[in-house]
Amino acid sequence: MPLVLVKEDGTSRSDANAYASTLDGDAYHEGHLYATAWTAATNANKEKALVMATRLIDSQYQFNGTRTKAEQALQWPREDCRDPDADGWNGGTVASNYVPKAVMDATCELARELIIVDRTAAPLGEGISATWTDVSGTKYSWPEDKRPIISHVAQAMLAKFGTLIKRKGGSVRLVRA
Repeated sequence: MPLVLVKEDGTSRSDANAYASTLDGDAYHEGHLYATAWTAATNANKEKALVMATRLIDSQYQFNGTRTKAEQALQWPREDCRDPDADGWNGGTVASNYVPKAVMDATCELARELIIVDRTAAPLGEGISATWTDVSGTKYSWPEDKRPIISHVAQAMLAKFGTLIKRKGGSVRLVRA
């Protein structure tokens, strides 16, 4: 069965699967210097990229406030989500029947990135670490092969409305000399 893109329009749809339509994506990329990957893509691939970008945003971000309705399919629209650009004196929040333009733009930006490369795949050289030895002979090591699933540009667009969920956790053993 072919994909049917259903844009969240602010009504808390239970069948929505994207924060942006292909028309939104086309409009966003009209002002993008590096839009070639988007403009060259087929409509079907644009729709797939927008749906995937929405899935990734919803799975990687904890947005402020709460969902407007329990049965809505996506994280947006939200209630009580602080809007730092709104009137701060009155505790401005995003309207509960609205998906912010920054969320739509981040979806379009990430969709273009997904057309270019699968950001969810393990990067080449996964597990390879960079090492450095200081003058005392102490070795330091850190992974260099991790690119973010959500691009840095999309992260910046979404930052005012929520927090990127860090998947790192666990414990570290402390060794004293």
